[in-house]
Amino acid sequence: MKVIISEIPEEGLELELTEKISSDESITIVSPVKASLRIDKKGSEVIITGAAKGTVELQCSRCLKLFEMDIDSKIDVVYHPASEINKEEHYELKGDELDTGFYRNDTFDTDDLLREQLVLNIPMKPLCSEGCKGLCPKCGVDLNITQCNCAISEIDSRLAVLKQLLGKKK
Repeated sequence: MKVIISEIPEEGLELELTEKISSDESITIVSPVKASLRIDKKGSEVIITGAAKGTVELQCSRCLKLFEMDIDSKIDVVYHPASEINKEEHYELKGDELDTGFYRNDTFDTDDLLREQLVLNIPMKPLCSEGCKGLCPKCGVDLNITQCNCAISEIDSRLAVLKQLLGKKK
């Protein structure tokens, strides 16, 4: 949904959205995203607060299977006109400006905001379940489905010196 900045009333705008957001290379969104947004305008700044919920498809970091995860995101973003950064050759965001966005031509797209918030709330290492055993590092079998017969007693050559130290203690 496109929001026209100049048409935001002085008392602000409350939006309840259910949007089918297109996926891109960074995320696959499998359900419509539901959002409750409060949009306020102070001068040229647009302040957006609220929450969004959506379901995304991820790949497990341990077993590499695709699975779906519900993402709940709190939204607290300030948008500035892009013309502010066009004045400077290099613009570096400071720590307190990390929740800052930019809009052009008096509009911003809520779909872009919601997609960005879902991506920012994906875990660093998504897991299909907390107890996922992953893949065998030798034969590649999925340890959640079957047990492999690979010998586990092999010690990393970098740690072999430590085993020698343990033998000297006894």
